[in-house]
Order: sequence, then C-alpha cells, then structure tokens
Amino acid sequence: MGNSYDLGVIGAGPAGYTAALHAAANGQKVVIFEKDNLGGVCLNKGCIPTKSILHSSELYKKIKNSQQFGLTAENVKLDYNKVIERKNQTVERLRKGLELAFKNAKIEVIKSEAKIVSSNEIEAEGIIYNCGKIICAIGSSPRLVKGLEFDHEFLLSSDDILNLESLPKSILIVGSGAIGIEWARIFSNFGVETTIVELASHLLPLADIEVSKRVERIFKFEKIKFHLETCVEKIENKKITLSNGEIICPEKVLVCVGRTPNSVDIVGGVSYIGDVSGEIQLAHYASKQALNVVENISMRKDLIPSVVYGTPEIAWVGKREQDVEGQDYKKSNLLVSSLGKAQCDGETEGFIKILSQNNKIIGAHIVSAEASSLIQQIVIAMQNNISTDKLKEVCFAHPTYSEGIFEALFRL
Repeated sequence: MGNSYDLGVIGAGPAGYTAALHAAANGQKVVIFEKDNLGGVCLNKGCIPTKSILHSSELYKKIKNSQQFGLTAENVKLDYNKVIERKNQTVERLRKGLELAFKNAKIEVIKSEAKIVSSNEIEAEGIIYNCGKIICAIGSSPRLVKGLEFDHEFLLSSDDILNLESLPKSILIVGSGAIGIEWARIFSNFGVETTIVELASHLLPLADIEVSKRVERIFKFEKIKFHLETCVEKIENKKITLSNGEIICPEKVLVCVGRTPNSVDIVGGVSYIGDVSGEIQLAHYASKQALNVVENISMRKDLIPSVVYGTPEIAWVGKREQDVEGQDYKKSNLLVSSLGKAQCDGETEGFIKILSQNNKIIGAHIVSAEASSLIQQIVIAMQNNISTDKLKEVCFAHPTYSEGIFEALFRL
C-alpha cells in the first residue's frame, strides 16, 4: 500500500527528526508530519536563532571594549536589521540541511497538521496513513500567565522577541530561567536598559546556589537590574507596578516563565517524546528520547547537562550543593582566573565546582568560557562511573580551560 509505513512521526523538531532519521538509517520506511517549518522550536524559534543573536551581541560588546587587547576600533555601529538577517540566514541554512537529510534518507515529508486516529493510523488532510509505530513529538509553547497574556506588541513571548525589527530602549524580562538570562545578556550587550523580575529568591533558580549568586554578581557589574522574590502586580497604560512597590515603564516586556507541552489526546501504543512528554524540556534530551525509542539506546535522566549561553557560559550536571546538604560530601572550587588560558583570553570570570562522594563525582557546576564543552567531560566521567583517582591519571593539555577540571580534582 502506498500509505503504509514502518514509522509515522508527528512533529519535526529535535525529537521527531532524530527519530525519523535514525529509523530510516535502519531501513525503515518513514513518514513525518510537520504543519510548520522543519526543525521545530529549537531551530526556528529557540536555541539556534537565540544563539545567533547572542553571538552578534557579544561580538559587538567585545569590539567596543577591544582596547584592553591593544586594538582600537572606531565608529563601531550596530545594524540590528543585519543581526536579524544573519539569524534568518543561519536558520534557513540549517533547515535546508535538514530537508536534504530527509530527502537523502527517503523520508516522506507531509507539510500538514496531523491527527492520531489509532495506535497505527495518522490522518492528515483527509488521508489515512497506516504506520507500524507512531511517535508524537509536537513540542511545547510559551507558558501563559494570568495578567501577563501576550499581546505580541508590548507583552512579548520568546517567539515574539525574535521578530523585533528594532531594539527597544528598555525592557523588563519576567523570569530568569535560561531564556530570561540569555535575553538579558543579549539586550545588555546591545546597550538596552534591562530589568529582570524573578519570583524565586535567586536568579536562575534551577542552578546550584553558588552559580545563582555568581550570576547575580555578574549582572550587578553589567548594570542589569533585577528584583528577586518579586512579581508583576499590575499593568496600567504600560506602567508596571511590581509587588515590591517599585514602578517601572519599560518599552517592551518579555514574559518567559517556562513552556507548556502542547495539548494532545493520549492514544495507547503511541510514543510521546520531546517537550510534549512533559519531562525535561531540552533539545538534547528530546534527541536522546528519540534514540531510546528508535535504537533502544539507554540514557541517564539524572545526567542530562544544562547550559546557559553568553559570557561567561554556565553549565551544570548532577547534584547541586543544596541537594546534598547534611550529607557527607567533598567539594572543590577552582577560580577560572587561575588558568593561563583564561588570562590570555581575558575571560577570567567564573569557577569550576565539583562535588564528590566516595571517590566519584556526583555533580559539577561551571561558570566559565567554554563551560558548554567542559561539562561534557564531566558527564562522560560520571556516566561511566570513573573514579576521581582514575581521572587524575588523564593528561590534560595546557593552556586550556579543561585543565581547570584536572586542577579541581586535586582539591577534592
């Protein structure tokens, strides 16, 4: 039958496209349904476009402050339209790469909304597709908050913020998770007056307490204002009253207090992966879920690394110090400023913190340049149960940020 497939996938984000490509590589006949652009939120409205804009903002800031490196740059101008143009080109390039990968793998792509009829049937535009197995990976959407409903003009979602044609003079960011922190850095780098409101007692509340405190210190230095244990009490004519009594009048408000799984009727026998599963909302976790379902490759949910981008990067894995309070554990904390590479690069802010029990690493928290790469070394060690003594036998290159991990091991 023309409409019979081994695997049917709804949603072409990291979870969906990983599942489709790996199933096709294993010889399965695959059909994938996507009502929007291939790549999902991550490629089109999340990780990739945000990192592209963030990189431009950091380059702008570095060029403006290049005198310390013996370089003088005059008449440095920001063309935000070009920043957005480059972001769009980056997304388009990656999307075309994904389209080509699908074509080469002979995956049929149906650009339409799809509905699961049964554990083996998908309907799209009145056509029934029979599938041996179905994977639903329809993602998530920005979470709505009562009183802060998006109007897409003044109150913006993380989707809206990517479509700004010009930078505001001031912005209020509600929420200081990864999205809030990264956009605060972007706007601050571009010279926008930036304020954060966070309901928790610290910025980046999911992080280790020491990481949160360091981010707060960095933001104070960068003149990014923030109000902790505070919420938006009321909005009248774009005048915002905070619960601490403060009144601010930002040009724009970015509301980023998490994401909500897209609604779907659960059908028995169907695999629900990625953000829609309501578990860890990270692109790399979604991809691992796909590999688990399609290739039966196991994963450790407790060892999924988290990364917040910008300068310096922030990354962590495993247990936080507040999780092991009262237990018998060891801790090392190495200042990045002690590393030769950091001094050479002028990237001296941050630390490498390792927690251990019984000669094994149980958690790591890094605020440093290249933290996104450094954390992966720790993940590999933890996942393979390598003792701290064994890790000390590894030769780390010099000068690198990685040798900070090596030095930290000797302080446990």
